[in-house]
Amino acid sequence: MTLSELYVTLLIGGAVLLASIVAARTAHRVGLPSLLLFLAVGVVAGEDGLGLEFDDAQLAQALGTAALGLILVEGGLSTRWEDVRRQLAPASVLATVGVALSVVVTAAGAHFLLGMDWQLALLLGAIVSSTDAAAVFAVLRALPMPKKLRGLVEAESGFNDAPTIILVTVFSTATADLPGPGFLVLNLLYQLGVGGALGVLAGWLGAAALRHIALPATGLYPLATVGFGIIAFAAAGAVHASGIIAAYLSGLVLGNSKLPHRAATRSFAEGVGWLAQIGLFVMLGLLVDPSELPSAILPALVVGSVLLLAARPLSVVLCLLPFRIPWRKQAFISWAGLRGAVPIVLTTFPIVAGIDGARDVLNIVFVLVVLFTLVQGPALPIVARRLGLVRSGALRELQVETAPLDVLDADLLTVTVPDGSRLQGVAVFELRLPPPTVVTLIVREGTTLVPDPDTVLRAGDELLLITTPLTREATERRLRAIGRRGKLARWLDEQGSPRISDG
Repeated sequence: MTLSELYVTLLIGGAVLLASIVAARTAHRVGLPSLLLFLAVGVVAGEDGLGLEFDDAQLAQALGTAALGLILVEGGLSTRWEDVRRQLAPASVLATVGVALSVVVTAAGAHFLLGMDWQLALLLGAIVSSTDAAAVFAVLRALPMPKKLRGLVEAESGFNDAPTIILVTVFSTATADLPGPGFLVLNLLYQLGVGGALGVLAGWLGAAALRHIALPATGLYPLATVGFGIIAFAAAGAVHASGIIAAYLSGLVLGNSKLPHRAATRSFAEGVGWLAQIGLFVMLGLLVDPSELPSAILPALVVGSVLLLAARPLSVVLCLLPFRIPWRKQAFISWAGLRGAVPIVLTTFPIVAGIDGARDVLNIVFVLVVLFTLVQGPALPIVARRLGLVRSGALRELQVETAPLDVLDADLLTVTVPDGSRLQGVAVFELRLPPPTVVTLIVREGTTLVPDPDTVLRAGDELLLITTPLTREATERRLRAIGRRGKLARWLDEQGSPRISDG
């Protein structure tokens, strides 16, 4: 690649990224799942749109699998252990036995209703049987619903990718007779067992290392945290275990450990997850040929209806029988089986393996994901309310460190009082910060306190201030002025201007 080609590639990539971000904002405002508009960006940019050519299924498989690893690391980092720990048993059954039941019922529907041969039907059933972690996390965390129910659905979506990928891989590489149940069970146990162990080990080692090693810059902590998740993903894949389950469990362990700079780490991981989702969906949109999609609409409706109305409810009811979960929650879990990135990525496996009819499977799955996401995603809050699982006006869980500041167009500043600073001994009211700037919290010797106007600052205090973009510079200048000359800084003609050099 020449330098000129690099510039053109970066220009196109940057434009697609910004278009996808605008699409995400638009989707949020109109209540549509973001993945639909990301796919649309890819289709518009493709060969039948703006002319970008991309038909390398093997590259799509490699990049898509890597993106799934990043998405699952971020999902684990943002999942609270206390919400899922009591739901591990039912979630594990749904992610294994439930997936197997869903595959069989969906494959039977594709075989008898569409006339597919059994290998292709089983492939299609396995591909669409996995719920999408990113879609589930995004929708459920915006609903004020019981923690146990949300934890169960989130845990299932984090766990069931691995069994699905195993089944798709086995069915794609079976050139003669399909493997027997014994082989599938042993393969599943190995991949989940070894992958899970490597994920927990990488997360534990990463948490221990990050707690005891002082890195030279704050920004290195998020990089190191995500790096441990990537190591878990790659290590499991290298020994032919499940990298997906390793990525999710490593993120789960790291996200629930007492790590330094946790808020920054989660924000960084969220950004990485969004970048992976955008790149993944745009790439998959480029991979499909829009002219081939109309013929896939009817098969997609048939398979999707079997999945939504028969396979998913049957697997949920049978798997949750031992756990005595109320029928209303079972109905919600059945409807909450959202599909997204994983099924479309999995369609590249049979294409790369050279399975006859694999391209038709790609088109069917693509149309199925789009149509049924349009139906299930926006309807999920309505279904939850109709089933009595959410209450009008109930407290919603917020990303507290970002959501209110975004609404107010405010900035959060942190200031540490160093030794020798004239800020020591100054009361909060004596700071006389420009309104509406306010000191909201002081971290002192590992504990937090809410200051009152008479609270006196000490060396080592970390102040959290909320200000606005219009007053931020004046606030910084005032704090620097007091730090240099004390509370009488203005009388001493100290304006707090930044010092470029002391020389």
